[in-house]
Amino acid sequence: MGHQETYLHNEAYAEFLAGWDENFYAKYADTLRPARPGARALDVGCGVGQVVRRLRDQGYEAHGVEVSEPNLAKVRQFGLACDLYDGRHLPFPDGHFASVGALNVLEHVEEPEAFLAEVARVVGPGGRVVVSSPNFFRALGWRDYHPKMRGVGNKWRNWRRLQHKRRLMATAPDQARFDRMTPIVKEPFTPDDDAIVATNGPEIAFFLGQAGCAVERIECTDRYVARAVDLLLNLTPLRLLMFNAFVVATKRG
Repeated sequence: MGHQETYLHNEAYAEFLAGWDENFYAKYADTLRPARPGARALDVGCGVGQVVRRLRDQGYEAHGVEVSEPNLAKVRQFGLACDLYDGRHLPFPDGHFASVGALNVLEHVEEPEAFLAEVARVVGPGGRVVVSSPNFFRALGWRDYHPKMRGVGNKWRNWRRLQHKRRLMATAPDQARFDRMTPIVKEPFTPDDDAIVATNGPEIAFFLGQAGCAVERIECTDRYVARAVDLLLNLTPLRLLMFNAFVVATKRG
């Protein structure tokens, strides 16, 4: 059984997500909103439907896809448009949506490079792509939740590894790949711990570029914070070494 299949019947995953405050998704959902009123938007890995519901209530034709049957059951209780999918091929034609996003999904997929290409495939020219994942190459910060992020030694190794990756993407792009990790499975179930991909902003931006997108921005904040704080955190390249990888791009025409 592959890693993604472990979510197929995972009731604990659905219960975990059902308890999340909807405000956690607000920045991602608002960034995902298409420019045209009523246009189609897709949330890949929609959980229990908070983002799909928010977009629908704002007047958009909102859709979701999920690899988890318990999640799907909860989404459909709210009458939301959501389909089960295999975590690899999105069941939609090319350019079908005005915007597509994935929040805290990329770090759990077995083929992250192909996943980003698939996300970009179903966005029409000029459409928006939003991908947000943890930054596992944090070199700045404190009270980090994942072992790869903790400690001065790890932060030094993360900084060096990220610099190596950026050089590789610039000089040998065909060799670039996300680093894989061994998942940490513990009780109670916490999805962030069982990540299998060391996601980070520069690589997400790189592979979206490879898939035909123009990257607008990479931020380290995946939720709303005070505007002055947000500007300060994202003002310099240090944002690539902190917190999260929140990447916004536009599909080239």
